[in-house]
Amino acid sequence: MPALTTPPLALYVHFPWCVRKCPYCDFNSYTLTGELPEQAYLGRLTRDLAAQAPQVAGREVTSVFLGGGTPSLFSPRSIGELLAAARRQLSVAADLEVTLEANPGAIERGAFREYRAAGVTRVSLGAQSFDQAGLSALGRIHSPAETRRAAEELHAAGLDNFNLDLMYALPGQDVAAALRDVTEALALSPGHLSHYQLTLEPGTLFAARPPPLPDEDAAAAMLDGCAALLAQAGFARYEVSAYARAGRQCRHNLNYWTFGDYLGVGAGAHGKLTFPQRARIVRTVQLREPRRYLAAADEALVRRVIPARELPFEFMLNALRLTAGFDAQMFAGRTGLDWREIAAPVEAAIRRGLIARTPTGLRPSELGLRFLNDVLLGFMPETPKFTELPALSIGVSGPRSGGLLFTGPGGVIGE
Repeated sequence: MPALTTPPLALYVHFPWCVRKCPYCDFNSYTLTGELPEQAYLGRLTRDLAAQAPQVAGREVTSVFLGGGTPSLFSPRSIGELLAAARRQLSVAADLEVTLEANPGAIERGAFREYRAAGVTRVSLGAQSFDQAGLSALGRIHSPAETRRAAEELHAAGLDNFNLDLMYALPGQDVAAALRDVTEALALSPGHLSHYQLTLEPGTLFAARPPPLPDEDAAAAMLDGCAALLAQAGFARYEVSAYARAGRQCRHNLNYWTFGDYLGVGAGAHGKLTFPQRARIVRTVQLREPRRYLAAADEALVRRVIPARELPFEFMLNALRLTAGFDAQMFAGRTGLDWREIAAPVEAAIRRGLIARTPTGLRPSELGLRFLNDVLLGFMPETPKFTELPALSIGVSGPRSGGLLFTGPGGVIGE
């Protein structure tokens, strides 16, 4: 069997509170009903970091993602203290990428300059749409003008490598409106753009009371038209829902998609750690509910060893999101499995035109990117139903996933 290798390491920190929970959101987030327990939560995060640090002693953290919820509800001072604690407890790269998720309606004027001084190097701004009616239908608390102002402040603060989150197939949206959203986003000169289809997730308000959404053909036309517009503007699609200018890909998310490791800190945060000496890959998860997390002992983290039979599916769930795919050496090193473990489903997917060979490995075809769930079903371990698989934590989830069937490090990963 191939030897399991130690992959790059990242840090995910979850901030679970929002000003108001959006009706489409199935992330681990909660409407803030009283005073933000900023200092108490910061103290708990710091203890969480200290408790987990021994597991990754000697390993370098290459990126940090501050996700939510709405991390920008926390002051630049608190974010700076958290990053200082991370530097004390962990070994971090000199060129550490630190991404902060921010809501345009929950950020004070001038704050981005302070966040940069605190150590933030990149911001992911939840624009979602530039149409006020679309934002209202989504339950967003910000306006298009606030997104434009936030982008101006990001440039002024020297944080020009920012991401804009956009959604399409919104209630009542047509193709022209989806294209206008992308045009408006490009006018703000982001370095990166995430483009997700609105999907109805179980347990959300939209699932209980579905709004009228565009049909599949209209949604596909929106995706194709927007992708073409982004390509014309110099944005390459490097992941199923992510587009970037040259050199502006999100390092943190690339680590997820290449089945890298990450510590998960904060309420409901998930993690993944590889232990080559024990030939084990371990998933971790924190208590979800913020009050329980705050009150819990530092050792409340739940750990689960991923069985070998589940590793092909978990790896593919990540790697097949990348337009460039992956090579055989990465599959062997990140899973410790022989290529023969996936030979049969790979050949079946190639015959169906869903996967294409590259000189060193595999990549999803254009058809495969569009029907990624169908591709992934071929790699599932034997189980009667997809929903009976253990919860996975690998990447973007919910309405930002394009309908892919997984969860992320806080119910979410990245953008």
